[in-house]
This record gives sequence, C-alpha cells and structure tokens, in this order.
Amino acid sequence: MLKKKNPRYIRKIRIRKKVIGTVERPRLCVFRSTKHISAQAIDDSSGKTLASVSTVDKKLKIEGAGNKKGAEKIGELIAEKLREKGINKVVFDRNGYIYHGRVQALAEGARKQGLIF
Repeated sequence: MLKKKNPRYIRKIRIRKKVIGTVERPRLCVFRSTKHISAQAIDDSSGKTLASVSTVDKKLKIEGAGNKKGAEKIGELIAEKLREKGINKVVFDRNGYIYHGRVQALAEGARKQGLIF
C-alpha cells in the first residue's frame, strides 16, 4: 500500500503539478523497478500515450535490462519512436525519482538521439 508520507510519492505529486504534456511537446514519463525500466510519451490534454518502450518487452531483448546500459538503450529507442512521429521536444517527468543512475542514463540516451528537453 502506498503511504501518503512516502517521500517519492510526495516528490511525484509536486512535480506533476508543474509538468504537463501537450501534442507538440508530450511528457516523457519514466518508471523504474528493481529489474526493469520503462518510458512513455504522454499527451496529457487528451490522456493518450503516444509511444512507449520497456525492457519487459520480449521483442527488444536488451542485455542488462536493469542496469544503466539498458536504460540508455530505452532512452534511444523512445527517442527514435518519437522522431518517427515528428516529435523532437518533450517535457521530462522523472516521476519522483532522483535524477541519477538509470534515470539519468535514460535521459542521456534520449538526448543522444536528438530529443530536446
């Protein structure tokens, strides 16, 4: 059960008040677990997911899915999917996680492929 005093939950709520995605500039939301990481681009005005990539997907077969290399690969793949749809700019939503480690690697991988945020 999620407690209201959970520090990550409090950070998440505080960040979500400020970060809003649109069609032109969707919200790039990151979720990480102990073994996997996923990212999705969300248009908050219509409530639709424009693109998503995860290490759970068996089609990708990423080596070291739960480490920084896997996170960087996920960042590159989400950037490629968004560029195919004509989206170059996003708003980065770290989802309450500290910008360090796998979250930072995902962001750097997306920037390496030309995504601007």
